[in-house]
Amino acid sequence: MADQLAGFDPVRDTIDIALVTLAVYWMLLLIRGTRAVQILIGLMLLLAASLASQAFELTTLQWILDNFLASAVLIIIVLFQADIRRALARVGRGVFPVAKREETQLAEEVARAAQSLAQKGVGALFVIERETHLSDLIEAGTPIDAAVKRDLLVALFLPQSPLHDGAVVIQGGRIAQAGCILPLTLREDLPEGVGTRHRAAVGITEESDAVVIVVSEETRALSLVVGGRLVRGLDGARLREVLRDVLIGGDTERAVMAQLTGGAGPRAGERIGEPAADRA
Repeated sequence: MADQLAGFDPVRDTIDIALVTLAVYWMLLLIRGTRAVQILIGLMLLLAASLASQAFELTTLQWILDNFLASAVLIIIVLFQADIRRALARVGRGVFPVAKREETQLAEEVARAAQSLAQKGVGALFVIERETHLSDLIEAGTPIDAAVKRDLLVALFLPQSPLHDGAVVIQGGRIAQAGCILPLTLREDLPEGVGTRHRAAVGITEESDAVVIVVSEETRALSLVVGGRLVRGLDGARLREVLRDVLIGGDTERAVMAQLTGGAGPRAGERIGEPAADRA
């Protein structure tokens, strides 16, 4: 006991504990509101079951759980890889202001294009890839590989364009593909009248951290979808502001949705903004 007290350094140990506390707190903030929370809870339940099997001497169950938990670190890395990439990307965005300028310009061009298409009554679907790669989630369209410009985005969705029926996918700050087919959500509680574009927007954001902007052909309404959450009835200026905040990372998705809806943010399928039926 005396030896332990002799090695105690109040300043050093306080800093040590504070850094660990901040790291754990930051990690919890990072995964809050994501499926990673549910996976983490599952691992904790398995750990509790392992301790219980040891207490009650359930040898076979304990052997299975112990061998499974021995690979817990690798399992966490594999399951949380998207969140880890997102965290590192946020750190990078905070360090390099050039990336912020590029994403601000991207938000500006996409918002202007969406507003222009809405004024023309032309439907559109923009998908902005972030840390989760979309290659395995979308049916590839026509390669474009062009800078993100308002006029080009508008042209791709005009009725005379052969690519106007699909989605435009933006990857790495460039227009990568057009005419892409997205997975549709399987949710059955979407409001009546919501059509294919909104179902596709919800579907792709349920499976990735992509940001999707939807322009309704019927109502000319602008919608933003993040993390399976749908907010409808935005104007051009509001869309530009929120899109910039999401892409730069100054606000988390949860904070942005709370800011827009005045609460925790509705799940996809709840009517926000204009209540008119949207069949786009």
